[in-house]
Amino acid sequence: MSTALVVGGTGPTGPHVVNGLLERKFDVTILHTGNHESSEIPDSVEHIHTDPFDMELTKQATINKSYDLVVVMYGRLRELASLFKGRTEKFVSVGGVPAYSGWGDASALWPAGMRVPTRENGRLVVDEDKGFAVNKKVANIGLSEKAVFAEHPTASHLRYPWIYGPGQVGPREWKIVRRVLDGRKSIVLPDGGLTVQAAAYAPNAAAALLATIDAGKASEGNSYNVCDEWTPTLRQWVEIIAEALQHSFEIVEIPWEYAGVAHHLTLRGTPHHRLTSSDRAIYELGYKDVVDPIEGLSSTARHLVANPPLRGGPEEKSLADRFDYDSEDRLINAWRKAMTVIEPVAKASDPNFVDRYAASYDLREGANIGWSTIKR
Repeated sequence: MSTALVVGGTGPTGPHVVNGLLERKFDVTILHTGNHESSEIPDSVEHIHTDPFDMELTKQATINKSYDLVVVMYGRLRELASLFKGRTEKFVSVGGVPAYSGWGDASALWPAGMRVPTRENGRLVVDEDKGFAVNKKVANIGLSEKAVFAEHPTASHLRYPWIYGPGQVGPREWKIVRRVLDGRKSIVLPDGGLTVQAAAYAPNAAAALLATIDAGKASEGNSYNVCDEWTPTLRQWVEIIAEALQHSFEIVEIPWEYAGVAHHLTLRGTPHHRLTSSDRAIYELGYKDVVDPIEGLSSTARHLVANPPLRGGPEEKSLADRFDYDSEDRLINAWRKAMTVIEPVAKASDPNFVDRYAASYDLREGANIGWSTIKR
């Protein structure tokens, strides 16, 4: 039986990875602090309790041990890659999409904003000139990925986006769930909520990781974006969560520049899209979502209703949402007042354009004259 060590294993994706390895007949050991255990992990799985951020402790806990497979989902990736050099046939690591230039500072690129979608051959922070400003944490994500392949040329590396689902770190969906529970009727969305940012439901992220293992040599030496097969806009994300809880919001569309009370909903400091593509995993590894994002988000919302974060507690504060409804209402009222001036002007200058492929086009006067836009 093949052996596998999973560093981490009790976070949102960990139990899905562990159980997937068990289904593949691996003898699995997980290495973690022991501060958080998961009831989803069977008793047959061996636990090594130590601190994967302390290399001396981790070294002592794994001394003289080697594994057919090492999966690193937690801890100091660079040091762990070095520690297990020569001690495993296959090394799989998890990093993050901030390794791409522009994830944190989209306006630093020209044209401003990342390419949509961003694929694995996109610009990386580790390849930028020294004058390119990079957040230290982001720089470390890029350097860690580089170190993995230096120590394990046949490794597979996964770039995780925002992970959602039960057990997630910083439940972003709580921003909407709490507003539903608090009976909020309106919600401000910057730019109408039409921005997109890649995310992955925890079981889907685990399926992508397991796909790199199933692929064998085909995944060696490669990095893969991990994200759901399709990405809802911010607006769709709000609507899906609200619908799951049998609620509806009046969505107040305000340009980004004036919607500061709602910037936190995008998680980023600029209005640009951050959309990675999972095409490489789909076509090279045969990856497919095991759960559609609509069901994943709905399940997450219902889980948060049953297991809400402590209001005002550390987890809620980490979301950077003040739940300052008074400020939101003041902005909404001011926006509506401004629209009483703007709306008549906008209507008067509207040329009443209709998409020629929309059903409403057939109802327009003169629609039967034909489709050609060039006189023949």
